[in-house]
Amino acid sequence: MMRVLTSLSRPFLLALDPERAHELTLRALELGVYPRDTGASDEVLGLSLWGLDFPNPLAVAAGFDKDARVADALLALGCGFAEVGTTTPRPQSGNPAPRVFRLIAERAVINRLGFNNAGHAAARRRLAARSQRGIVGVNIGANKDSRDRIADYVAGIETFYDVARYFTVNISSPNTPGLRDLQAPEALEDLLSRVMAARAAMVAKGRPSRPIVVKLAPDLTHDALQATVAMLVQHGVDGIAVSNTTLDRAGLTDLAAKEAGGLSGRPLFQRSTVMLARVHRMTEGRVPLIGIGGIDSLETALAKIEAGASLLQLYTGLIYEGPGLIGRIKDHLAQVCRDRRLASISELTGTRAAEWAAKQI
Repeated sequence: MMRVLTSLSRPFLLALDPERAHELTLRALELGVYPRDTGASDEVLGLSLWGLDFPNPLAVAAGFDKDARVADALLALGCGFAEVGTTTPRPQSGNPAPRVFRLIAERAVINRLGFNNAGHAAARRRLAARSQRGIVGVNIGANKDSRDRIADYVAGIETFYDVARYFTVNISSPNTPGLRDLQAPEALEDLLSRVMAARAAMVAKGRPSRPIVVKLAPDLTHDALQATVAMLVQHGVDGIAVSNTTLDRAGLTDLAAKEAGGLSGRPLFQRSTVMLARVHRMTEGRVPLIGIGGIDSLETALAKIEAGASLLQLYTGLIYEGPGLIGRIKDHLAQVCRDRRLASISELTGTRAAEWAAKQI
């Protein structure tokens, strides 16, 4: 019955203003009105990364649960992990509305939210109150008006260290002016040095070493991507998330395509997957990658893993396909592993990276 109600609610949510629909979805999750995945994930989907045991590789991408309101509900939906944020030290309202636009025919969304969130204190309070079961990461960012944006990332590490199982450093949102400049080698070196020093200070106090992932924009040129990835490897980041939303509008016909902001969803799939494969090749498969961008079907989820992803995150696909997509993807990936006689989903990672890396963006 719950799955039927969820299916019936999708047209209603799509008829609402996007932010209103998002808030209603969060409230439903907070109230427990959602279809739970009561069964254990197929063992073949389990994988160990960074000393963490993921029951399956799927999660909802950052931006959905900015203030850590529904991390446990996302796990109960069947996700193998959850990522909250992006959260900034101080609360901020973000950019003026309207700031989220659906491109329904394109199965896409444009947003220019601008890190709207309630700040570190609110998110930390909620994370500290949960049971700590399951893997929950925290996506950290910088306030728009910060005088020292790198200090904001350091504050994120320090604030959430005891409640986060891993961190994602978001330097790739297009909706905070100048934020993507932190991907340039000189700025990135300063950022990574200070973030890694913050973690080292925590480890020196006897705390565990939390994995640090850096999330990249899909609009980097090939040369810029090489320089950025080289810097990430040099500083020993634990993972790379590929990718955030894009500013590219090639091939779009929806009138909303003219809106400023980052584009997510189906049109991002090709660009983000080619970039994912190239990063896999640049790192020689030694750095675990999170594949993000355009996952809205069984086939696109499998393609991300074959292109080089160890973990997957989706968001816009759920808007159009509903939460049942999570279970369908898990079933499909498990069946692919059995058909190919693989012991673990991790054996699929990067098996078609060379092919994907050679494609055009």
